[in-house]
This record gives sequence, structure tokens and C-alpha cells, in this order.
Amino acid sequence: MATFEQFNLPKSLQKAVDELGFVTPTPIQEKSFSVIMSGRDMMGIAQTGTGKTFAYLLPLLKLYKFSPTRTPKIVILVPTRELVVQVAEEVKKLTTYMSVRTLGIYGGVNINTQKTAVYHGIDILVGTPGRVMDLALDNVLRFDETNKLVIDEFDEMLNLGFRPQITSILAMMKPKRQNILFSATMTDEVDAVLNDFFDFPEEVSLATSGTPLENITQLAYQVVNFNTKINLLKDLLQKDENMSRLLIFVNNKKIADMLFDNIDEEFPGQFGVIHSNKSQNYRLNTMAEFQEGNLRGIITTDIMARGLDISDITHVVNFEMPEMPELYMHRIGRTGRADATGTAISFYTAREEEMKLEAEVLMNKEIEIIPFPEHVPISDKLIGPEKDKQPIKFLMKKVKLEGDGAFHEKSEKNKKVNLGGPSKTKKKTHGSVNRNMLRTQTAKRNKKK
Repeated sequence: MATFEQFNLPKSLQKAVDELGFVTPTPIQEKSFSVIMSGRDMMGIAQTGTGKTFAYLLPLLKLYKFSPTRTPKIVILVPTRELVVQVAEEVKKLTTYMSVRTLGIYGGVNINTQKTAVYHGIDILVGTPGRVMDLALDNVLRFDETNKLVIDEFDEMLNLGFRPQITSILAMMKPKRQNILFSATMTDEVDAVLNDFFDFPEEVSLATSGTPLENITQLAYQVVNFNTKINLLKDLLQKDENMSRLLIFVNNKKIADMLFDNIDEEFPGQFGVIHSNKSQNYRLNTMAEFQEGNLRGIITTDIMARGLDISDITHVVNFEMPEMPELYMHRIGRTGRADATGTAISFYTAREEEMKLEAEVLMNKEIEIIPFPEHVPISDKLIGPEKDKQPIKFLMKKVKLEGDGAFHEKSEKNKKVNLGGPSKTKKKTHGSVNRNMLRTQTAKRNKKK
């Protein structure tokens, strides 16, 4: 059986790995290690939950050499604030016995505090593209000594619109560096950036995007509407004690808040809600409460479907089917991580059935349909999107009609045909001449004469 001993890590790094309780490397960690150690550019494609963070941190920390400079030697770009916090913490854990200064930066907090931290000197920088770009443009952050760049969850960064910042940061760095990119999917946009900025990257692929994780049981219920979904979720939460640590995914912030208000009534204090409208401190505190076991679950949008490593998730509930089949994969990948098993439960209406089919096509696997429980009440109360479309009301002035018909003949003056001449209501432009007025004035002068 493979162990981390085969990597011949420095004693200081191996001691930290041992204390964290890690013994066996994951397949992506095994495949990536020698490629990164060779110094070549690398593109890694792997499912979520496969240990990608350690796959690049372990070889980079083995290669790391201390130097007294203040600018970062390693830069790690990730898409979200939560992922910055998580990766920075992982780096700090692994470098407990190493002389490494680590800093995590992201938007939504005081930039001056982060500027001060950068001035004090850093060796490894973890940040979101937007805030890294801000500090670089202010000439606070420099990349003179940066020789290793990691871009994690790259396809998600592109989805969030970070491509301009990423390409600008790449252009600011010295060309002689090692680039390491991880992405769950391979798209044309990912390919374009690789062609422009990477030097013949070696591909390390663990599995094609869309391959289902075999240790996740996938189930689905067909439900008629939103409020009936709430009834079903409450019933499952009441009757299934195994649903002890769960993530509940919805498609937007408004639905997340609506669902939280309904669930919190019956399960007060057991659930949190996280989405991009919540403050940074609120989001981090809610995550910390969940990690410590003080919350049973979190209701969230796809902000938590990518990258975050939350341990021991027993269930993922797709309260709404995601609009993109790849997001289904990222969501269910929050459970069944490493060697653990997990369950993914999806609720879908008739409108969402096509989304479910697209996810099944991507996985090449059917999701097991569970009959809707007869004892769960079916609600006839509909929310906005579910209501039948109302006929459009034309807000026009009522016209007094002559006769009984709905239409009437135009009056004589309105029967004139526009032959393209100048409009009487057309505003005169400066310096233009009104020929009729000129003729009238000339006629008056001639009369006086």
C-alpha cells in the first residue's frame, strides 16, 4: 500500500503530515507529485473531493527554499473567500515546523489591513483574483520572486467572470515560472488560457468530468411544487436520524432565504444559511459552527458546491435541480469524500425534469426514483415562478369608439399618406431654413414695395 513516506518529504513536512493523521495519498496526489517535482507546467483534471489541495501543496513545499525576500514565492489563486481561508489554513498546518509566512487575501474586508500584512513580508500568498489584482495595481503586491503559480478551481473562476483579472496577473509575472492549474472540467476557455500562458503543460487526469463517485447513493423524488418540497424535506428531517450533517442546495439567494425561514420554524437553531449577500463574518461563523457540529445543516447556493472541504457530510439535498449538469456533480461531491459513503437526494418538479435528465446523461447513470410518500401533504400554494402566467394587461387610454365595432375608420386628416417629407413636429436644427416662412416673408416685403 502506498504511503506518504514514498514522497521522501523533508522531516519537518512529514512530521506535520503524520500529526494530521494522513497515511495514504489519494490517486491525484500520487499522479501529480512527480510532475510538479519535475518543474513542468501541469494541468490537473479531477473530481471534487479527491485531495487536490494536498496534491499541489506537498510537492511545492518539498521544493520550497527559504529566502529573506518580502514578496511571495508561491501564489495560489482560488475563486471564493471561503476557499482562501481553507487553503491558507491547510498551508499553515503543513508548515507548522517550517519557516514559512502565509497570507490569505480576499475582497469584502479592509484592504489597508491586508496592505500592512503584505508589507510585513510573505512567502506563500493565497487569494481571490480580484483582491490580488487590486493590491498589484496599487503596487503593494509584487511578483518579482514568484516562481510557482497555482490556479485552483479554474473553470469556476471563469464562470464567476475572473478571466480578465487572471490574465492580467499572469501578464504581470515573470515568464520563467512553473504554472499548476486544476479544473473539474475542460472547456474551450480553459484551453485558450493554457495556450496563451502555459508552456506545454502535462495533463494529469484522474477521471473525466461527469463520472459519478461510486460511494454516493443517488436518489430523487418527483414533487409538484416548492411548498410541497418543504413538506417533504421536513418529513425526511423528522424521520431520518441519519441526516445528521447535510448541505441543502438551491439555485438563488431569494429561495435560500425563503427555505431557511420555513425550516427554521420547525427546526429552530439547527440550520444556517450561506449565500453571497451574507457578510463575510457571518459566512465564516456559520461554517465554523457547522464544522464544530453545532449546526445540523446549511442551506446554500452553489457558492459552496466547489472547492470547500467540509468533513463528514452525510447527505446532500438538491432542493432544486441545478441549471447546469456539471453543478450537480460538484454538489453531490460534497459528500462521500475520501473513503466515506454519502447520500444525494434530489427534489424535482416537472419543469426540472429535463435538468435531471441532463445530469444523468453526463454521468451515464440513472438516478433512482423514490415514490412520493403518501402521508406528506401536497400544497396547493404556489410561489411566484410557479403561478400560471397572467394575461398581459395593456395599459392604454380607452378610445371612444363610434359604432359597435372594435375598430373604426381613421378620420380624414389621419388618412394622409406620409411621402417622406419633413415632419411638421420635427425640431429645427441650428442654421436650417424653413422655406415656407421665407416665401411668406418675401411676399410681405414685395407687397410693401
